[in-house]
Amino acid sequence: MNQLLIDSRGLSTSLRFNDASFFIEPTKPDGHNSSCCAGIYADSEVKCTEVPLRNVIYAKVTSGIIEVKYLVRKGKENRLNLATTTGAVQNEDSTRVKKWCEALLLAAYQGANPSKNLKVLVNPYGGKGKARASYVSKVEPIFLAAGYTTHGGHAIEIAREMKLGYDALVVVSGDGLIHEVLNGIDQHEHRDQAFCIPIAPIPTGSGNGMSLNLLGLQDGLDVCAAALNVLKGQPLKTDLFSFTQGNRRRISFMSQTIGITADIDIDTEHLRWMGDTRFIIGYIRAIIARRSCPIELSMKVVEQDKSRMMDVLHARRAGRSPSPSSVPSLLSADKKPDSPSSSHEEWTQFKRPILWMYAGKGPFVSRDLMQFPVSLADDGLIDISIQEITSRRALLRAMDGAEEGRTYWINTNRYFKASAYRARPLAPKGTLVVDGEQVPFEEFQVDVLNGLGTFLAPYPHYAPEFLVRDIEGNST
Repeated sequence: MNQLLIDSRGLSTSLRFNDASFFIEPTKPDGHNSSCCAGIYADSEVKCTEVPLRNVIYAKVTSGIIEVKYLVRKGKENRLNLATTTGAVQNEDSTRVKKWCEALLLAAYQGANPSKNLKVLVNPYGGKGKARASYVSKVEPIFLAAGYTTHGGHAIEIAREMKLGYDALVVVSGDGLIHEVLNGIDQHEHRDQAFCIPIAPIPTGSGNGMSLNLLGLQDGLDVCAAALNVLKGQPLKTDLFSFTQGNRRRISFMSQTIGITADIDIDTEHLRWMGDTRFIIGYIRAIIARRSCPIELSMKVVEQDKSRMMDVLHARRAGRSPSPSSVPSLLSADKKPDSPSSSHEEWTQFKRPILWMYAGKGPFVSRDLMQFPVSLADDGLIDISIQEITSRRALLRAMDGAEEGRTYWINTNRYFKASAYRARPLAPKGTLVVDGEQVPFEEFQVDVLNGLGTFLAPYPHYAPEFLVRDIEGNST
């Protein structure tokens, strides 16, 4: 049942699949396989192509001609590309061939809906300004190959007024457009139902942090891999944040930052054409200036033991439930009354001089910076990284291994998990950034909205692994 013989370009070819892979293998005239399979990266002597079953997106037979479409890795960067195998079916009953195609797709989609109705939002100005071209040339052909229906539109308007019948919102841009979409959904007439429609990012921006967190470093910047995630991904519930300034409120999904890291984001806007390399250049400039960040910062701390946070991360990824922790007092008590929107932990104040504060959700904020390596998608907490004042030499050394999370272990990097936090800038002017967008430089509070967000993901957790056990890069 799992094998068919076809005539493909004048060559007799075997199509078969198992629980893990789909195989395309030319056969000898006697019907035997011409060689053993050796995977996608086959040389000219090896005839068999092995495709991960998850990469198969389409299979159909029409008038005796079968067509199978799938994604294969090619080129120096090992990126995914759309490929097709087609041919006339040999000596097979049409009903059997149709059932073979149905069985292949059932195994390939593993319960995911193979026929989705998508709303696609493209930002032509994000990142290097190539979002539309990337969508038309690489992403849309994959959706069309799978037989999907797509609709375009403008982010805020679409999110606020969209019908609830879409299977996914495909965001072809960077993290900024996701921020707009979520804030549009927050204004939707049926807000809670709208938040249940999964968002699927296609990475064409500068940072693409969310795509990296969902797909990992290898595939996080690959638009074809992201398109495959639209087809095959499962809903992943994530925490969102309520960011409040006075009587103004907005939704944040990734990060809030003040100090040097915020300056980097805004001061390199004119370098968007460089992609995420702009952040490295901005960081070096900021180190030279090394401006302090005077703020009044209070948090509702739940955990601050770095080793324990890493253990909890690994336990959650392995499907185990870690035991509850107690939080030792490193901070000074701040006995101000609780905000009604926050949980019941006591407010504690951080009083040491700092260079920046970075808070958020998801390990990566850009390809070169794993800022929150122990972040969990739905733990109901926000990760807060506070960099105390240190030397320029130490800040330069921190660049080494930043993409694998080594900075987590730096002693001057104070790291907390909290249920809420609030900050009041003490300088007359400065930069405050939320999800890559600049907001007024004034007092604010952030509360966690547990499990409100929904994204499409290939795993039931963030994709990146955090294995570094110390600043030297030694791993578990």
